[in-house]
Amino acid sequence: MKRQPKESKHRILILGASGFLGGSVYKELCSYFKTFGTYRTSNKQHEKNKHLFQYNIEEDDVYEILNIVKPTIVISALRGDFSAQLVAHQHLAEYVFTKKIKLIFLSSANVFDAYSKYPSYETDKTLSNSIYGHFKIKIENMLLRMPKKQVAILRLPMVFGAQSPRMVEIHENIKEKIPIEVFPNLIINVTNDLKVTQQIHYIINRNKSGVFHLGSSDLVHHDDFIKEIVDSFEYKNKVTYKNVYTTNDDRYLAVLPKYNLLPKHLQLVSHQIISELKL
Repeated sequence: MKRQPKESKHRILILGASGFLGGSVYKELCSYFKTFGTYRTSNKQHEKNKHLFQYNIEEDDVYEILNIVKPTIVISALRGDFSAQLVAHQHLAEYVFTKKIKLIFLSSANVFDAYSKYPSYETDKTLSNSIYGHFKIKIENMLLRMPKKQVAILRLPMVFGAQSPRMVEIHENIKEKIPIEVFPNLIINVTNDLKVTQQIHYIINRNKSGVFHLGSSDLVHHDDFIKEIVDSFEYKNKVTYKNVYTTNDDRYLAVLPKYNLLPKHLQLVSHQIISELKL
């Protein structure tokens, strides 16, 4: 008798599966696990897929979908109204804790955006000056009070990818002859959807938990990186840039891995992202 692959025991629910990153995660996992997802705006493609549920974070209670799917792992890639997200994650945390299942939360480098003098590592204290960063910290703090084995917090830097909102905007600006905004003093690390989805797959397979920094192992200046991307597409028409200076000094917004290191094949450097954008 043919043995079932070990992976298939999980039932995975991706909250925000119709977004850029949530959609990439769904595509990566759906061949290996029973994978379900939520979408906000209805379309024919989503309605046909029996594994996708319509979910409006401001109107619907996440409990309804959790009770239908009965997931063993929930991945939160939600976007939308911050206060509605907080309520959703409170309910999510209660459900995860009670059912003794696992939550993977996609967080952001912005939880460190008040620290500008150096890159941030997994155990550094979070502090943010932005509303977005402050909101992500609130959810992180809520989840960090839960049993460690039940939570994985994945802090992401800027995420690129062929279909990413950033790349769509860059191509659109070039087409419309609108200058592309770059931040010459901003030092970042970066990633792409392909690598993030592989990393999430590994974290699920190996039942990893804790805080992960899923950025490239090298640092780049924002303006250099964007210009390098644009140059790789060899546009015929002239591309213009608008330099945005938020400070006179170099400012870091980078999440570097130091303690929760993934295997070598799941680590990446920035130039890989540029070469993969054209595939």
